[in-house]
Amino acid sequence: MRKLTIGFLALTALGSMSTARAADFADDYLRGPEYEPVTTQVIDWSGFYIGGHGGYSSSAFGFTNSFQPIVANALRSTTIESEMNASSLLSAHAVRKDGVSYGAFAGYNMQFDDTVIGVEFDYSRFDITGTTADAISRTRLLSDGYLSTANLAGIARTKLEDLGTIRARVGYAIGDFLPFVTGGFAIGRASISDKVGIQTYSYDRTTYLSNVASGQTAYVGRFGYSSFDQANPGAGIPFAPSIYGTSKTKVVGGFTLGGGVEYAITSNILLRGEYQYVLLNDFDGHKVNVNSVRGGAAYKF
Repeated sequence: MRKLTIGFLALTALGSMSTARAADFADDYLRGPEYEPVTTQVIDWSGFYIGGHGGYSSSAFGFTNSFQPIVANALRSTTIESEMNASSLLSAHAVRKDGVSYGAFAGYNMQFDDTVIGVEFDYSRFDITGTTADAISRTRLLSDGYLSTANLAGIARTKLEDLGTIRARVGYAIGDFLPFVTGGFAIGRASISDKVGIQTYSYDRTTYLSNVASGQTAYVGRFGYSSFDQANPGAGIPFAPSIYGTSKTKVVGGFTLGGGVEYAITSNILLRGEYQYVLLNDFDGHKVNVNSVRGGAAYKF
C-alpha cells in the first residue's frame, strides 16, 4: 500500500512539471522572441506653421450706380437730362466669373486636450474680371420744341487683384485629422473702371414743320450735328460719341468665414482642404464676394 501511494505521488509531480513546460512553450511560440506592443502616434498640433495653397474661386460682381453719376454729370443743366432723365436709362447687371487662385498662409496653434485654437494669416492672388455692359437710344420731343436723341453705351469692369485675411481658427483633434472652422477680417484690392459713351443731338422740329407748312426758310436751330440739312433734318450727321468715366485701383475691407480639415502626414507635414467665403465692402459702387475651394500643404515647426 505504501509503495502504491509513493508511486501515485511521483506520477502526479511529473505530470505537473510537463504541463508547466508545455504552457511555457506555447506562450513562447505565440509571442515570439521579437514581440513588441503596438503604439499609436500622437500628433501635437501646437506651434507655428507656414504653407501654400491653390484652388478654384467663383466671384460674384455687383455694379451699383456705375453709369448714372457719369451721365448725370455730363448732361447736367440740359433738357435731355431734366426731361428725358437720361442718367437713369442704362442698367448695370451683376455677373459671376470663375478662375484659379493661389497664395500662402501662416499661423500659430495652441492645443488644449482635443481642442485646438489659433490665428492664421493668408494671402491670395486672383485673375478674375467681371464686366457688365448696356446700350440704349431714346428720341423724344421736348417742351422747347426740339426733337432730341440720346444714344448711350456703358461698360463697367472690376478686376479682383488679390486679398488677404486674418482669421481665428477653432478645431477638434481626431487622431491625425483636425476639422476646423474659421472667421475674421479681409482686405482686398481691385482695379475698377466705369465708362459711358454719350451722343446727344437735337433740332428745332417746331420751326422745321412750320417751314414745311408755309414754304418759308426760317433758320432751324440744332445741336450736336457735324452736318445738317435744314430741308431734311433726318439726313443730318451727328458728332461721334464722347467718352466719360474713370479708372482706378481701390483697397477695401470686409469679412471672411470658412471651414475645412487638416491631415498630419507626420508631426511636421500637414495637408489641408478648405472652403472660404469673402465679402468685401463697396468699391465706389462695385461689389465683390468670393467663394473659394482650395487645397494646401504646410510645415509645422
